[in-house]
Amino acid sequence: MSDAATRALAEHFNARLRDVVLLLRRVNADQPVTSQQLAVLGSLDGGPRRMTELAEEQGVRLPTMTAQINRLERDGLVRRGRDAADARVVTVELTGAGAEHLRTGRARRVDFLADRLAALSPDDREAIAAALPALDRLFAPERKTPYARTTT
Repeated sequence: MSDAATRALAEHFNARLRDVVLLLRRVNADQPVTSQQLAVLGSLDGGPRRMTELAEEQGVRLPTMTAQINRLERDGLVRRGRDAADARVVTVELTGAGAEHLRTGRARRVDFLADRLAALSPDDREAIAAALPALDRLFAPERKTPYARTTT
């Protein structure tokens, strides 16, 4: 594939990714937890994380992540802690309520996608399934958390 063709593919793929993100945001728009908050909760699904790690993974600055965590903590969805190896380091972990909100948000998205996939032809579903290993390889460098490794 030429450089121009690769760039055109990247532009088309970028547009489709935007469509998917916006579509999935709308699925949970009526919920008490925003899509951004669900993303943070998902990052905590594998256990406590450092605030700096969360900010880096979410692509925001530390003050922005701190504000997000403050809201989630206020709502009882996360709790702060300290790193056992370095008490200066602030960690964040899911509470039971946070885990429940995450499960609910994921289930809504999966149910929505399952309905949309069911409406496609078997050939289209097979084409999407066949593309998943390539997408796994494409995004492998960014897969740092258990949430990123899930199918939701």
